[in-house]
Amino acid sequence: MSLVQNPITVDTLNQVQQQTVALATQEDLNLIQLLMKGGWIMIPIILLFFLGLVIFFERYITISKAGKSEGGLLAQVKSNVLSGKLDAAMAVCRSSNSALARMLQKGLTRVGRPIKDIEGAIENQGKLEVSRLEKNINILGIIAGIAPMLGFVGTIFGVIQIFRDVEIAGGIDIGSVSGGLYVKMIASASGLTIGILAYIGYHILNMMVERLILRIETDAIEFIDLLDEPSM
Repeated sequence: MSLVQNPITVDTLNQVQQQTVALATQEDLNLIQLLMKGGWIMIPIILLFFLGLVIFFERYITISKAGKSEGGLLAQVKSNVLSGKLDAAMAVCRSSNSALARMLQKGLTRVGRPIKDIEGAIENQGKLEVSRLEKNINILGIIAGIAPMLGFVGTIFGVIQIFRDVEIAGGIDIGSVSGGLYVKMIASASGLTIGILAYIGYHILNMMVERLILRIETDAIEFIDLLDEPSM
């Protein structure tokens, strides 16, 4: 009995495995096909998705690099300033490619002028640095608003198409109507999903920028206080 049953068992297992693989492949294909059935509106929605990804990761990497520790930059600048070595302090700032270094360098070029002039120079440079950090972040906010609306537009066009088909057919087929609505809701779901992701990414980047600005402002104020000391 065992000699007869074993080959059958092996064949059966092989068939089950083949069916499982075929089913998995079919499910993957169905998912892609399902997304494509959202209609032409899926093209701009997918483009918005990839645009949002590129902007988020580019800004995330840029802000993360800008937020890294300056390695005692302010301490070196303060030490050189207290020693009267302004040129050395300027050299330290030039060697550090960071927002804080550029702000301190701008302030050092105004040493000898009224403290208000120094504050103004540092503040103006700070505004430029903030603009650089926030570059393209607002586009994520735009994507967060546009993507869901595009999804709803796709759904509306789908409903219009369904009623047009019903009019041509001269009757209502509940199965085709419900099926068509199901397919057209893909556009709405995709738009909402991308909008939510863009909204989350927008606020994550803004929080990162705000934390970095707070730290830079704290260091800049400490530098200005140093220059405003009576010994200076």
